[in-house]
Amino acid sequence: MKLTSIRYLFLLLFTLGAACHTIAQTPDNTFVNGDLLPNSPELSGRGTYGVGVRTLKVVHKDQVDVLHMKEGKHPLYDRSLTLEIWYPARISASKPAMVTYESVLGRSNDPKRPLIPFTFMGRASRDAEPDVSGGAYPLVIVSHGYLGSRLLLTYLTENLASKGYVVVAIDHTESTYSDAAGFPSTLMNRALDDLFVLNEMARLSAKSSNTFVAGLLNADNTALVGYSMGGYGALNAVGAGYSPQAVKLFGQLAGGSTALEVRAMDSPAYKASLDPRIKAVVAFAPWGMERGFWDAAGLAGLTLPTLFVAGSKDDVSGYEKGIKAIYDGAVNADRYLLTYVNARHNVAPNPPPIASLQPGVSPDEYMHYAEPAWNEHRINNINQHFVTAFLGIHLKKMDYAKYLNLPETDAGGPWTGFKPRMSVGLEMRHALKP
Repeated sequence: MKLTSIRYLFLLLFTLGAACHTIAQTPDNTFVNGDLLPNSPELSGRGTYGVGVRTLKVVHKDQVDVLHMKEGKHPLYDRSLTLEIWYPARISASKPAMVTYESVLGRSNDPKRPLIPFTFMGRASRDAEPDVSGGAYPLVIVSHGYLGSRLLLTYLTENLASKGYVVVAIDHTESTYSDAAGFPSTLMNRALDDLFVLNEMARLSAKSSNTFVAGLLNADNTALVGYSMGGYGALNAVGAGYSPQAVKLFGQLAGGSTALEVRAMDSPAYKASLDPRIKAVVAFAPWGMERGFWDAAGLAGLTLPTLFVAGSKDDVSGYEKGIKAIYDGAVNADRYLLTYVNARHNVAPNPPPIASLQPGVSPDEYMHYAEPAWNEHRINNINQHFVTAFLGIHLKKMDYAKYLNLPETDAGGPWTGFKPRMSVGLEMRHALKP
């Protein structure tokens, strides 16, 4: 399909979407990421809380710099991380909550894909007053892919905040569009970044803390959400230790470095790092299994409830020998696998930005977000529904099991929460730990 045709269909979707009475409106009638299509499932909609958003910078001091070696040793460096935090907020009903997010297309390490700044709208209020009426809210930490940004899943982060969660998305240093660097940094730092941010949010949310999150969140009740390399890191953070083959491959990529050994299954330091404050994991298209980063022992170490989300044609992380193999091998976890039939790897991010359709922009920018056989807004609504159900069960003790305990396909009966005929193209597997 020609780019002009793609642009026409994309803009037509926005025009039709704005006309639907089920879709919330911005002041200029713009369809915003996460708004509801008419066929969205039951739990996709927003919750009762207003949503605030703030940006925060934190520094993880004295981390191993795996991208540089001197005389066979790694120097240490201070690893700065930018966080975007969405939270329940007090917002006037007479003033629609809107925010302008600033991001970039392209890759800083690819001259053929130069960085192109763009903005997009969201339904949150910048620096709004937190709503403390709900007490200390569960914490959700979100980790993007390689390359990506903390703003890659705003449809989901805003949605969860409206339902009474504090959601913290990380810009993983050396792994974003703006500061892309060598892949060993991503392999090494994903789980470490997640665990550090958990510790920082616990520290900053102490009632004695002079921060806007003081008393706002309960770090003892945390979930991790990761996409692609974010899923890779999230699984490792909670018990899926890396294999000897992963350590060997990392050494080949990082000039002989053995730094990844501390995240390997047989490392005492790894087992000591597992944090009981994390209660559940959502892993969108987690990378690594096809490359041997886990073996049977490592996958058996995953014991937390886990929701996997995958495309059956994923050509980045793999499906049968990739994501589904992780699901099958995580024998000690109560786990679900939601599969988008005929989808590839982009089952988690926002839809393609309008900026990706502009003349002169590399088609790769559009395809970085797009799914060839699925409507991305539809995927977003379905993700909102299932993540709401899964986290509602494990962080809020809500009676949402009926939304997850489904026939494998709709041929086995209607799916609870879906409008008639609207669960076609989806599969849901469920396996219980012994």
